[in-house]
Amino acid sequence: MESSDAFNRLRYKYWPDRAIGELLSKNWMETAVPLLVLVLVIAVFASIVENFLSFTTISGFLQEGSELGFIVLGMAIVLIVGGIDLSVGSIYAICNVLVLYLIHVQEWPAAASIGATLLMGAALGAVNGVLIGYLKLRAFLTTLVTLIVLRAIYNLIQFKWAVGIASTLPESELWDYLGSGKVLSLPVATWIFAVVAVGFHLFLTRMRGGWRLLAVGGSRRSAYNSGLPVNRIAALAYVASGVFAGIAAVLFGARVDSSSADTGLGLEIVVLAAALLGGIRLGGGKGSAMKAVLGTLIILIVTNSLRGLAVQAGYIRIALGAIMIAAVTLDIRWFKNRGKAIRELYVSPGYLPMPKAASIAPGTPYAVNDKLGNIELIGLGQVESPEDVILDADDHLYCGTRHGDIMKFHAPDYTRMEVYAHIGGQPLGMAFDATGDLYVCVGGMGLYRVGRANRAVEKVTDETNRSWNTVNDDSRLRLADDLDIAPDGRIFFSEATIRYEMGEWPIDSLEARGNGRIICYDPRTDKTQTVLKNLVFPNGICMAGDGQSLLFAESWACRISRYWFDGPDKGKVQVVIPDLPGYPDNINRASDGHFWIALMGMRGPSFDLAMRWPGFRRRMVKRLGQDEWISPNINVGCVIKCDLNGTVLESYWDKGGENHPMITSMREHRGYLYLGGISNNRIGRLRLEGADPQFIQHPISAG
Repeated sequence: MESSDAFNRLRYKYWPDRAIGELLSKNWMETAVPLLVLVLVIAVFASIVENFLSFTTISGFLQEGSELGFIVLGMAIVLIVGGIDLSVGSIYAICNVLVLYLIHVQEWPAAASIGATLLMGAALGAVNGVLIGYLKLRAFLTTLVTLIVLRAIYNLIQFKWAVGIASTLPESELWDYLGSGKVLSLPVATWIFAVVAVGFHLFLTRMRGGWRLLAVGGSRRSAYNSGLPVNRIAALAYVASGVFAGIAAVLFGARVDSSSADTGLGLEIVVLAAALLGGIRLGGGKGSAMKAVLGTLIILIVTNSLRGLAVQAGYIRIALGAIMIAAVTLDIRWFKNRGKAIRELYVSPGYLPMPKAASIAPGTPYAVNDKLGNIELIGLGQVESPEDVILDADDHLYCGTRHGDIMKFHAPDYTRMEVYAHIGGQPLGMAFDATGDLYVCVGGMGLYRVGRANRAVEKVTDETNRSWNTVNDDSRLRLADDLDIAPDGRIFFSEATIRYEMGEWPIDSLEARGNGRIICYDPRTDKTQTVLKNLVFPNGICMAGDGQSLLFAESWACRISRYWFDGPDKGKVQVVIPDLPGYPDNINRASDGHFWIALMGMRGPSFDLAMRWPGFRRRMVKRLGQDEWISPNINVGCVIKCDLNGTVLESYWDKGGENHPMITSMREHRGYLYLGGISNNRIGRLRLEGADPQFIQHPISAG
C-alpha cells in the first residue's frame, strides 16, 4: 500500500497534463498554427534554396518584410474591428509616388515629404472610414470601389510625374539612411517596424484603445450598448490602415527611389493572405501583432524563394493559394478544438489521501452539540455573505458583503448599519493594524486598505513575485483569502488558489493540488513576496503569539499547520492538527491564549474516497455538468478551540443546521463570540461562559 501511495503521489505530481493545460490556455497559443507553418516553410526552402540562411538573404527578407509588415499591421487593425480594406495597394501606390514627387521634383526636405505622405495616407484611409464607419456602407464593396478609383488616380499622376522623378536625384541624408542605412548590421526599416510592432502589441493588450478595438470587432452591438463610440472607432481603423500603407510606401520609395506602373498592383491580395495566414480571422474581435508578423514572414519567404527558383508567377500564386488554404483550415480547426482541449486538460486532479477523520461521537472533543442552536442574530436579512467579522475598540462590528461593501454595525445593540467602505470586490479576511487602518483581502483583487481617518480605499498589493519554474503566471493575486499582522507590521495573507477565480472554488477542491500559497507584504519596503507555496487551499491565518510563527489552515487537506517566518526555526512547517473532521476556514485568537478555528463544512466518506482517485474526478469533470460534480459539504459547520500544539479543547455546533448553518469566521470580543459565514445572511453572537469580558483583539478604534 505504501509503495502504491508513493507511486500515485509521484505520478499525479509530475505528469505533465497540468502544464499542457496551462500552455493551451495562454492567449499566445493561438499563434501555434502560423508559427508551425512558418517553421515548416523555413525548413522546406532552406533545404532547396542555396544560401537561404545566409545573412545577406535574411537581411533582404527583413528589409522587404518590414515594408510589407506595415501594410499587414494596417490590414490587421481593420480585420480586428470587423472590416476589410481592399484599397491598401492603391493607397500604397499613391503614397509612394507622392513622396518621390515631393522629394525629387518639388525638392521638399525629406521630413516634410514624409509627413505630407503620411497625412495623405490618413486622408485616403479616412475616405473609407467615413463611408464605412459613419455611412454604414459595406466594407468589401466600398474598398473595392476605392481600390479602382485610387488605382485610376495613381495611373494618371504616375504617368505625369514619372519623368520628373526619374530625371532628378535628391540630396538628403535622412532619405538615404532610410533606404540603405543599417543599425547593428540590420536595415533601419527593420528596427522601425520592430518598434511599431511592439507598440501595436502594447496598444492591443495594455491600452484602452486596443481593448475598445477588440470589443467593437467582437460584438458591435454590445460595444454600442456599452457606450463605446463604435462609428468613430471603425472609421479610425481605416485611417490607421492608410497611415501604415503610407509608412510602407515611404520605406519602399527610400529603398528603390523609383516608381512604376505596377507599384502596389495586387498587393491587397498578398496582404490579406498574410493576415489570414497569421491567424487574423475575418469577422473581427481577434488578432495580434505577432500574428501579423508571422503571416508576413510566411508570405515573403514563399514568394521570394519561389521567385528565386525561377518559378513562373502563375505557379507562385497557386502555391501561395494552397498554403493559405491549408493554413487557414488548420487554424480554424485549431481554434475550434483548442477550447475543447483546454476543458479536457486544464482541470488536473491530484492525489490526496486523507487521514481518517477525527471522531465526532459523544465523549470526544468534537462531539456534536447544540451550543449554537439559540444564538443572537445580528443583521438578519440585511447582509449577504459576511465571510469575516471584526470589531474595533469601541465595539463596532464590521463585515463584508458580496456586493463589494464593508458594513459597519454600531454598538451597543447593532441595529444601526451603514456602509463603512465600498471595495468593489468580495471582502474576505480583515484585520486592523496598529494605527486603526483596516486591511482587507478582496477576492480577485488582492490586498486593500481602508484608512482610519477618511475611510479612503486604496490598493496595497495585487501581485507577488513570479515563480521561475511554473508555466502559469502566478504573479497576479487571484484569491487573497485571510490575513494577520505580525508585531513588526508585516502582513501575512493566504491566497487559496493561483489557478481559479473566487467563484470557481469547487474546481480547485476537485484538483486537490498544492495550488495555494502564503504571501508576505512588508509596508516598510512596499515589497510583496511568496513565503510558502504548494498548499492545498490555504485559508485562515493567525499569529501564534511568539512573534515568529503563525498558524494556517488548508481547507481541502483538513489540517492546521504552524509556519515559522522568523527565529531559529525560520522556514519550518509543522502540522499540528492533521485529521480535522471538516474543512477549516479562518483562525483567530481566544482570550485564554488558545485559538478559535471555523469549520465551514464537514467531511464525507464519498469525497474523501474521491481524493484518492484522480482518474475518477477527471472523468467526472469531462462527462458531467458542474452542477452534478461531487463537492465538499459546506452547509453544516462548527467552531472548535485548540491550543498551540493542536489539542482540541471544545467544539460548538448548530446541531439542526438552521440557526447558523455555515461558518467561515469567528471573533472573540469582550466575552462574546461573533460568527460570520460566506453563505449566510446574518452574523451570529454567542455569550461565552468564563471568557475574559475585557478581551479585545484590536485596541484602536476605527473611527
